[in-house]
Amino acid sequence: MSVIKPFKALRPQAQLAKQVASRPYDVLNSNEAKTEAQGNHYSFLHITKSEIDLPESTDIHSQAVYDKAKENLQAFIKRDVLFKENKECYYIYRLTMNGRSQAGLVCVSSVDDYENNVIKKHEFTRPEKELDRINHMKTIGAQTGNVFLAYRDVEAVNDLLSNCMSKNPVYNFTSDDGIEHTIWLISDDKIVNSITQLFATEVPATYIADGHHRAASAAKVRQAMGSKATPASNYFLTTLFPASQLHIMDYNRLVKDLNGFTPDTLLQKIEADFTVENKGSEPVKPTALHQFGMYLAGTWYLLTAKEGTYTNDPIGLLDVTILQNNILHKLLGIKDVRTDSRIDFVGGIRGLQALQQRVNSGEMAVAFSLYPVSLEQLFDIADSGEVMPPKSTWFEPKLRDGLLTHLIDE
Repeated sequence: MSVIKPFKALRPQAQLAKQVASRPYDVLNSNEAKTEAQGNHYSFLHITKSEIDLPESTDIHSQAVYDKAKENLQAFIKRDVLFKENKECYYIYRLTMNGRSQAGLVCVSSVDDYENNVIKKHEFTRPEKELDRINHMKTIGAQTGNVFLAYRDVEAVNDLLSNCMSKNPVYNFTSDDGIEHTIWLISDDKIVNSITQLFATEVPATYIADGHHRAASAAKVRQAMGSKATPASNYFLTTLFPASQLHIMDYNRLVKDLNGFTPDTLLQKIEADFTVENKGSEPVKPTALHQFGMYLAGTWYLLTAKEGTYTNDPIGLLDVTILQNNILHKLLGIKDVRTDSRIDFVGGIRGLQALQQRVNSGEMAVAFSLYPVSLEQLFDIADSGEVMPPKSTWFEPKLRDGLLTHLIDE
């Protein structure tokens, strides 16, 4: 069963919450972060992407960057931009985008649960990305990145959290991208204990939806601390959402070249495993499993996988697997999408025009749009102990950094 606990969050003064809240560190490059934080001395990007306050020549993985993050965090606390809660609390974080809402419980989850697979994974992690977050956490003594967990709905849990949202929130603002962020504080000891007990008895497992590297890094920080590990380091910052409220978006692919093929010869090769329909200039957004859009040489095509191009096991049925096996690897020569520099990935939130523009510019040669993975597919794969191919899922909206931070140096 799931071990969670309340925590003393480091959080912003209510009047500064909108200015502090920043998009997750891993969806922005350094230049984008610098532009986004420009003129905003309260932006949490000064902590999560602290290279924006250093010379452009600075290696973003150097110790100077992590030291600057620590300096900036301490300055935020000293200036009373951020304050520490005086008792352990739970929080509810609701995000509303395009009229659809999802509300999750913000808590700290057990590192032991992560290591014992009570918190289930569906992706491999990359060592270099882990190391970045490990160094960041160790240097600043805090977990700034929230791990997005899902759980199969439990009526008693959902009802209790829903009742907590009848009170006034501590934060409620709409960010510049139109997403509404609302956070409630749960400090009543009776309710806090009820939530802890419900998860311990009614929720057998949680699933990482987004944040595999943050979770893995938290576990490795605890391990690296050894005998100096603090009680707080036995837990990591998470937000738990019921599955019924979540929405997975498509995660699309772009490839820089055609591996020696001309557009016409590539199409001929693809027709061996897919039915191909020419859709002209109309962008193709797949509407069912095993359908793919392809933008090639100024034209969109609808590809439908033929029988025999996939297997019936949980991994083989995934559209990312079908595309990888039958086109990306077989025809375009991309064996490992985690390491091959010829491939790039674009979350569905950016739309199909983003794919088309990058092909039209000549930066990329071909683009593929995919049908989103379902949450039940994700659960099935995680339960089986398998992992999805990289870049299979894109969750939106994303939790903001800076609103609730977990200190681990105490």
